[in-house]
Amino acid sequence: MIHPISIPGLFVTAIDTEVGKTVVAGAIANYFLRQGARIAVSKPVATGCVSRREGLVSEDAEFLASCADARFPLDLICPQRYAEPLAPAIAAERAKQPLDWDAINRSIKIMSADSDIMIIEGIGGLLVPMDATHTFLDAAANMKSPAVIVARPALGTINHTLLTLSALRSRNIPIAGVVINRYPTDTPGLAEETNPRAIEKYGKVPMLAIVPDTPIPKAISPHPIPAAILDSLRLVDWPRLAGMRAEE
Repeated sequence: MIHPISIPGLFVTAIDTEVGKTVVAGAIANYFLRQGARIAVSKPVATGCVSRREGLVSEDAEFLASCADARFPLDLICPQRYAEPLAPAIAAERAKQPLDWDAINRSIKIMSADSDIMIIEGIGGLLVPMDATHTFLDAAANMKSPAVIVARPALGTINHTLLTLSALRSRNIPIAGVVINRYPTDTPGLAEETNPRAIEKYGKVPMLAIVPDTPIPKAISPHPIPAAILDSLRLVDWPRLAGMRAEE
């Protein structure tokens, strides 16, 4: 199981898969990079990895590394990788390669020793099985880092977001707040217009940011995140939420 993170940090989860938590995690990491912090990013486990000359590679980890101008190799950023796009427990069973929690903890310890803050991206939703006995919620509870929840803007998001909040609270995991991603700023429907306030009201949680629906370049570049996304997140007090102390 993942050990408690020894430095300030945030872990980014989502109400489901394909909600855009990698982009939000990358943008938060980029914020800290621009503030001059020594930022580390971690994607402890990835599935659906691509096969390259050097072996299996997580494209999510590549994206995070680019956003953070990473000082660490991809093998540390994402120490556990599987080819099939399945829940980790299932992908590991099919690959006959059990999840190695020790490898994950080693990578996080190495990166933490030379960093001011760590941004950790989860996989799928909170109850995705990691192995035969643990879900990602179990890992999150052990990490003890505050959670940023990435949610959809459309109909159904209230239910999914409240369920995610309930799961986090059941394990006493601190919650930084919610980010609505891929918001249709030009053509919002009634659900999109009312959902953010409803999530705040019924979830009793801060709405940190509403991120516009903006195409992401497919090619990894030194600045892979569009300015509109970075601007939507830059006014959030990320250092305070991550537990970083202000400089004396």
